[in-house]
Amino acid sequence: MNRYLPIRKVYAREVLDSRGNPTVEAEITVGEGIVGKDGYTGRAIVPSGASTGKFEALELRDAEPRYRGLGVQRAVEHVNTVLADAVLGENALCQSRIDCLLLEADGTEKKEHMGANAILAVSLAVADAAAKAMRMPLYQYLGGCKSTQLPVPMMNILNGGKHADNTVDFQEFMIMPVGACCFKEGLRMCAEVYHTLKEFLKERKLSAAVGDEGGFAPDVQGAKEALAMMAEAVKRAGYTLGKDICFAIDVAASELYEEDKKAYYFPGESFMTGTEVYRTAEEMTAYYEELTETFPVLSIEDGLDQEDWEGWQRLTQRLGQKVQLVGDDLFVTNTERIARGITMGAGNAVLIKVNQIGTLTEAMEAVELAHKAGYRTILSHRSGESEDTFLADLAVAVGSGQIKAGAPCRGERTAKYNRLLAIEDMLGETACYDYKGINGNLRK
Repeated sequence: MNRYLPIRKVYAREVLDSRGNPTVEAEITVGEGIVGKDGYTGRAIVPSGASTGKFEALELRDAEPRYRGLGVQRAVEHVNTVLADAVLGENALCQSRIDCLLLEADGTEKKEHMGANAILAVSLAVADAAAKAMRMPLYQYLGGCKSTQLPVPMMNILNGGKHADNTVDFQEFMIMPVGACCFKEGLRMCAEVYHTLKEFLKERKLSAAVGDEGGFAPDVQGAKEALAMMAEAVKRAGYTLGKDICFAIDVAASELYEEDKKAYYFPGESFMTGTEVYRTAEEMTAYYEELTETFPVLSIEDGLDQEDWEGWQRLTQRLGQKVQLVGDDLFVTNTERIARGITMGAGNAVLIKVNQIGTLTEAMEAVELAHKAGYRTILSHRSGESEDTFLADLAVAVGSGQIKAGAPCRGERTAKYNRLLAIEDMLGETACYDYKGINGNLRK
């Protein structure tokens, strides 16, 4: 007989994220008994991005004086009224039905009526409550008994773009501990390189202040100098570059693109060099080729604009056999856009951000579609995060094999890493941690 686990209480409140901006927290109580005995309450806090794609689901803000227009009281009210009415009494174990009811209550493609932040808060909290009621770890509840793959961190240790107030134009420079034997050791390697980089920056009288995601934010001339400093930190930390530690970059090219000039403007590099620096799509591709020939860069995220499908095709033809080309703004965790990319051969990996699409079911469908086509996936945080660790469990549940959760600094980032350490301990000898190389499971 199928088990019935009724949703009996839905409540949301306005809380703060890691940037000090409001976001939505939802609490979902399920079961028939007293909470803590036969009843269980799940919680979820919705993240928020600073660098967002134009095709993301709508994050509903109040646009009123309080909190400088960023309040989420309307989204909270939607949870406590319309969305609560839609799911009260429903079976919390039927996640896809719950998410379908939430989408029906909104009725728009981009979640414009209720707000994706309101919808997602309920969606994730339902899953958390159901896992607690079933007395299962969240990753196992979501992914089943085969959920044993720990993700390789793509750890952001140097920030630029919209994530920092410095001259670095690319948004993120990351390290990947590909030579580690397990997640625990990979995390240790990254933390050691991170602290070594901090010492190196101080030696050079450069800023060791951190950006939104915990990475350092010095003023440097461009990507080559940033990667060279990271390479020196890897060496000083006692690791072999290209064997133990490799690099990944998030360009966030849509933030650099100027439609009228059909080119990408590099304001930081222009300031540092004293000359205006523009690059066409072809020149961007050539630039990436140069970077990958000089440094062990395994992954390039958002290398071109979110609407330049043909440019992405050419980029993939040129670099896709040796580099992971990740679509974030291009795909926005949307199955329709991912399907288009698969058909066109644009990119070979998808960044998964649950708040880009608005429900857990849709995010997991995006992962499934990508994996079936041979595209890799990376589960990703946002620049505005919280102590919520749902992301860590989801990364293991879907077996993505990679995660972006920021630097080993700031509590909202380390919370995810600490949760993954706990999951690895729970899995024991069954835990897997294996970076297979760029051609290990990529679509050719």
